[in-house]
Amino acid sequence: MRALIVGYGHMGREIEKALTARGHVVVGRIDPLDPGADARVIEPSLLSDCDVAIEFSLPAAVGENAATYADSGIPAVIGTTGWEAIRPDVLARAAANGNSLVWGNNFSIGANLFARIATVAAKYANSFDEYDAFLHEYHHRRKKDSPSGTALMVAQRVVAELDTKSSVVTERLDRPPAPEELHVSSTRGGSVPGTHTLTFDSDADTIEITHRARNRSGFASGAVRAAEWLLVNPGVHAADDVFDAILKERS
Repeated sequence: MRALIVGYGHMGREIEKALTARGHVVVGRIDPLDPGADARVIEPSLLSDCDVAIEFSLPAAVGENAATYADSGIPAVIGTTGWEAIRPDVLARAAANGNSLVWGNNFSIGANLFARIATVAAKYANSFDEYDAFLHEYHHRRKKDSPSGTALMVAQRVVAELDTKSSVVTERLDRPPAPEELHVSSTRGGSVPGTHTLTFDSDADTIEITHRARNRSGFASGAVRAAEWLLVNPGVHAADDVFDAILKERS
């Protein structure tokens, strides 16, 4: 697989390591600021030499870059977060052009396994109304969004399973949460790559399920696996679709 890396910051460099480790070739690195990049913008010569683009850039760049992929027929994996407002248009353009694309808030293999384990745990907890559920996440001080996309993904899965919960609340609460609310809280500080803990608590005991990222390598490996999968399974997909398909293949 010949891959173009779009966004050559910390994640871009991890993507490069993951591609190399899995025997793939990096044909170019795009970044408007990083001196280690091959180009500031996506150049036609680089697109013509690649099988897939893997993008972890800035939200403001996604719209234009995605249009380039769609118009050029280059499959793309987009792991950038914060472009929800334009997502329907981006996905519609890719589909209309017959282009292949995978998007997701979190490509970490471990985080995706954590989300599925949390779903099963919520299904079991649903039989025992003694337990109340809530979620907390920690991330480094440079993270710009709160709560994380992973926290929202897990919370939505849990709410879908629990009869006692019907909504996700993410803001600061200066009141007791309503019984039907799943509260998601966040902490930002230090250099924490990312920690998510789903808690089921009762008067008798506490059950905690935690995913703790040590570094960005798990995110990079997941994105590269998604690119490999996309080349065999064309179309417009969410990252959830990719991991569900991989798990189904292994079961």
